[in-house]
Amino acid sequence: MALELQTKVTKAFIDRFDHAPTWVVRAPGRVNLIGEHTDYNDGYVMPLAIDRQILIALCKRTDQKVLVHSLDYDETLEILPSSLISRGNTGWGEYVSAIAFVMTRAGYGLQGWDGVVAGDIPKGAGLSSSAALELAVANAFTLASDIPWEPLKMAQLSQQAENEWVGMQCGIMDQMISACGIAGHALMIDCRSLEHTPVALPHGTAVVVMDTGTRRGLLDSAYNERRRQCQEAAQMFGKTVLRDVDRNTFEKGAFKLTDLQRRRARHVIAENNRVLLAMQAMQSQDAHALGRLMVASHTSLRDDFEVSSRELNIMVECALKAPGCLGARMTGAGFGGCAVALITAEARTPFTDIVTQKYVDATGIQPSMYVCQAKGGVDILPDGSFSQ
Repeated sequence: MALELQTKVTKAFIDRFDHAPTWVVRAPGRVNLIGEHTDYNDGYVMPLAIDRQILIALCKRTDQKVLVHSLDYDETLEILPSSLISRGNTGWGEYVSAIAFVMTRAGYGLQGWDGVVAGDIPKGAGLSSSAALELAVANAFTLASDIPWEPLKMAQLSQQAENEWVGMQCGIMDQMISACGIAGHALMIDCRSLEHTPVALPHGTAVVVMDTGTRRGLLDSAYNERRRQCQEAAQMFGKTVLRDVDRNTFEKGAFKLTDLQRRRARHVIAENNRVLLAMQAMQSQDAHALGRLMVASHTSLRDDFEVSSRELNIMVECALKAPGCLGARMTGAGFGGCAVALITAEARTPFTDIVTQKYVDATGIQPSMYVCQAKGGVDILPDGSFSQ
């Protein structure tokens, strides 16, 4: 599928600009195994970059203009990075503008480029198509402008672009994993220090992304509200973020909080601990322990953080009853989108078939199932092949 996508953007570039692109850049989407709504609390997360991606075929221009066409939206964007001033639109082109804006503000001298962009990450499914687009665009600018590629720096700038231009107050996780992912591994990320540790999945397991077929608009959802609630809870303990409130301190001081604040804080504090325990389980090859932690995470997200949905809950229930399932949970910000399951590798086909049928029977919605491979972060694809 990735090679087909590379061929597609390359051909479209040639058709549009009458010559071959100089580069085809790739930035992956992600699925988060565990550690939800902890990143903006300076906590811990455990995502992996997946074999779904955004590709941009491009070549350098002789001026500073950026001319990029989206095959997915059949729209063309033309911008001059040095003259960008407006912000706040969530269309795909605004992510291009946002990256141009933050890189210019950071002092980079940006050269223009012509490009064609396309992807195979389902939109609005909680698999970070926006972060992948941000990192692909950042990589395009570094190539066209002869700027060294610094994954951590570009992840941070991409987060700024989303926070300040688009208006989505996300943490650093999505940009970090798209920039820094390691093939065959999840990445345990400390969202405060940005230290990240590759962690292999337990032997004989596979990760399945289960798309409920429902979508959420994060800016129109309660995402930013949840972030504010976490900040308010932390302040009741004299802290800026919940990362700095341990379980003992929480239990002793929980009476200070409203019921809503208490539940929000309880999720984040327990979820941070679950990520650390999940890393230990993975390092010990204990797939069953990892699965139990994923189930506990879903329960907490459903009941304490209240970011699940009817369809996500049904999908998780269907998964947990299917053969070979070790654990399942909603993934991403919530309110719709995807769930993720850890299964035994040999159960792939019966698992996906049975969960699909059970979910259709319960909801009347046709889901999509993706058995994922953990891929590396942003890279440049060689001619005619897909980077491993």
